Amino acid sequence: MPTPIVIVGPTGSGKSEAALAVAEQLGGEVVNADSMQMYRGMDIGTAKLPPAQRRGIPHHLLDVLDVTETASVARYRKQAGEVVDALRRDGTIPVIVGGSMMYIQGLIDDWQFPPTDPEVRQRWMVEQDRVGVEALHDRLAAVDPQAAAVIERRDPRRIVRALEVIELTGKPFSATQPDKNRPPRWNARIIGLQAPATWLSPRLEARVQRMFDAGLLTETRGLVERGLVAQSTAGRAIGYSQALAAIAGTMTVDEAQESTVVGTRRYARRQRSWFRRDPRIRWVEAGAPAAVAAVVQLAAEAQAGGV
Repeated sequence: MPTPIVIVGPTGSGKSEAALAVAEQLGGEVVNADSMQMYRGMDIGTAKLPPAQRRGIPHHLLDVLDVTETASVARYRKQAGEVVDALRRDGTIPVIVGGSMMYIQGLIDDWQFPPTDPEVRQRWMVEQDRVGVEALHDRLAAVDPQAAAVIERRDPRRIVRALEVIELTGKPFSATQPDKNRPPRWNARIIGLQAPATWLSPRLEARVQRMFDAGLLTETRGLVERGLVAQSTAGRAIGYSQALAAIAGTMTVDEAQESTVVGTRRYARRQRSWFRRDPRIRWVEAGAPAAVAAVVQLAAEAQAGGV
């Protein structure tokens, strides 16, 4: 059966374009691995490709959640695994693309998700309300720096989850993650787009400018009418969190835009750090003139059984 292709890298590095090229030239379909692109109506702020720009290539796991729902790695692993299996049975190459680190890891590795305890979780939530989300993140960093490095400072749900796991298992949250030295699920070929900050940062700033110019605030107001709130998983997404603050009057539009740029750059740094630790990734320089062609070549070699 076809070998799945996984295209990873920091936000803004050109993953979507590379995925389209692979799917178009080799006969594949795209499987989304961006947690925020799973939400209906969150289009501008997630840089979701409009249908008209998808070249007629089917895209899976876009627009499958309402903004009132909670996205989770376990749920994604099940849904995406079923999609990949079905595509392979049909002889179609699954082209998995996105930058949500834990989602990709959860899909391509044998990740046995750690236990949960509502009482322990509630206790950490109460503590978070008492000290504040960033202070609790500092506490996580003290006991598990690796987990803190990839969890947003203002992501209360994941911070609480990490501390819950640490308390229940007696091990760092990062210790529950799979061994990246083992072959990935389906023997997938993982291709990374390497994007140094000097090249990527100006692109991210321009991208955020385009989002605000394209109507991110208007889109967010519409999502508020559909139940989007700042405390939700969707409401904490970079760009939407700042747009909600601007709508509420706690930030000016200029402040919201600048905060989005800063948050996006910080997120890109975490993505680079996370993916750099995976020795299975074959890297392509994102800014190179032939970057997309190089990704297609690696994907083609994978189908032919190349190393």
